[in-house]
Amino acid sequence: MNASLQLSNFKLSNSKKIKTMHKLLITSFLILVTSVSFSQITKKKDTLKTEEITVEKPYAPTISDAFKVHSNPSIENETKNLAKEKVNYSIFSVPVASTFAPSKGKAKSISRGPKERLYENYISAGYGNFNTPFIEAFLHSGDKKNNDFGVFLNHLSSEGGIQDLLLDDNFSDSKIDLYYKQFDRDYNWQINVGGQHKLQNYYGLPSDVTFNDAFIGAMDEKQIYNTVYGGGKISFEDSFFKGATAEIVNFSDDYNTNEIRLQIKPKLEFPISSEKINGEFLIDLISGRFKQTYTEGTDINYSFLNLGFNPNFKIIRENLTINLGAKLFYVNDLEHKNTYYYAYPNVTASVKLIDDVLILVAGVTGDLEQNSYKDLASENPFVSPTLNILQTDKQYSAYVGTKGKLASNIGYHFNVSHTSEKNKPFFIQNQTKTNGTIIVDKAYEAGNSFGVVYDNVKTLGFFGEITIDASKEFNFSGSVNYSHHTLETQLEAWNTPTMTATISADYQNKNWFAGAKIFYNSETEDYVIPYSYPETNGVIVTNESYLDLNLNGGYVFSDRLTVFAKINNALGEKYHRFLNYQVQTLQILAGITYKFDL
Repeated sequence: MNASLQLSNFKLSNSKKIKTMHKLLITSFLILVTSVSFSQITKKKDTLKTEEITVEKPYAPTISDAFKVHSNPSIENETKNLAKEKVNYSIFSVPVASTFAPSKGKAKSISRGPKERLYENYISAGYGNFNTPFIEAFLHSGDKKNNDFGVFLNHLSSEGGIQDLLLDDNFSDSKIDLYYKQFDRDYNWQINVGGQHKLQNYYGLPSDVTFNDAFIGAMDEKQIYNTVYGGGKISFEDSFFKGATAEIVNFSDDYNTNEIRLQIKPKLEFPISSEKINGEFLIDLISGRFKQTYTEGTDINYSFLNLGFNPNFKIIRENLTINLGAKLFYVNDLEHKNTYYYAYPNVTASVKLIDDVLILVAGVTGDLEQNSYKDLASENPFVSPTLNILQTDKQYSAYVGTKGKLASNIGYHFNVSHTSEKNKPFFIQNQTKTNGTIIVDKAYEAGNSFGVVYDNVKTLGFFGEITIDASKEFNFSGSVNYSHHTLETQLEAWNTPTMTATISADYQNKNWFAGAKIFYNSETEDYVIPYSYPETNGVIVTNESYLDLNLNGGYVFSDRLTVFAKINNALGEKYHRFLNYQVQTLQILAGITYKFDL
């Protein structure tokens, strides 16, 4: 009974609660309906129709119109008690070959006016007195990023015209060079082939000898030098093997002389901490043959194999640069079956005492110089094809000096040096084989050619140079070189000037350009042995000093077309570069240069 009573009470209680909830729901529903009805009644009273609204004035809200929130909402952080989950990461690496190769930076100049167009090809042609034609051309084409190939041509000749000569003094010089370059990502390479044809005459007969007509008629005074060469070079960007050069040259003349020379120069470079050590190797093989000596008809053969190594360690600091190196040589005289070893210092240093104003330079260097018929004939084209070819042992050259700037546009360089050399070559006149009536077998046997003698020499030298950049248009420079030679056996340093000096000035503006150079050579001595005299009875003959003024100038009509003129030996001096070999007097040549793109 108690249970029944409790159940009835529970039902009654629940019934009351249900009724109460019903009343609340009905009340809430009535309030909601009333609100909606009120809004509808309000809207019905609105006299504006939606489709006919016309805005008389654009709405321009103000700050006061904005609805302001007067209380900050409370945000409950529901994630503050969440535990952090540990996340494991892993990377799957795959090597990718990079094809990006940054190009080398190039300096950009600031241009104040219209940029001049630069053409990559040109042809120059001109003509001068003494019937002197001149032509020069450079033509090339290719893909700038991948390859380049071209040709260079040069020709200069003259019919001569020096007064009071018994023999022809005409000459010509023609050159051609062809090349091909290939540019790759990690290395570049180039090959060259070319040649030179040079004609000279042994026209320098002694002026104190009378030559009859029969002798002059029998003379064939010309000498022709021919050069054929081929070679190439390769360079690597990111490698300890920096590259190499190779060249093979064949040199011959009109007297069946032949000389061939092969030179290969690989170069390595290794980093050591913040410094670098580099080394250059040398393979130098030379072999030649003269068909006669000056006094006999027997051959002169020479062959040398030179193997060299030149390591250098360079230290560079803020105000100090030091190069510690050496030059090592192994020499095999293949003709005489002898071997030699040489070692030379290669140490140089420079110290900035006062920024760029005063820089102290010093060094001790040495080298082994391989003489060749080609080099000697280039320096003196009137040598006879009967030379004795030796090597010059340049034991050391010690120097100390200063360089820097006296002002922002004035630079200077001075040094004194002392050099010791063994077998240094000097040109000396060959003894004549005729008295003017005896016909000689070879054109160079009439006291009009030069041989080579060697001696051990110590040289005290001084060098000075000053450069002045007066403005963007005008610059000036001057240099002087003085040498005092002490020889072991020879009486003089034959055909070697004691002092040489050069002064040059150049001017260039937008359209005009002009330049001047003055060369000074002090007097030189030569040793002359008259016909039928013994060698010990020769006499010393002095070549007078000379001054040579050269001028040049021109006008630029456009980026393509330029006219130019050159005046050599403007003072008209009748000086002798070598004994009995007078140069042409006033020489004038004018022409045009045309630039273009292929």
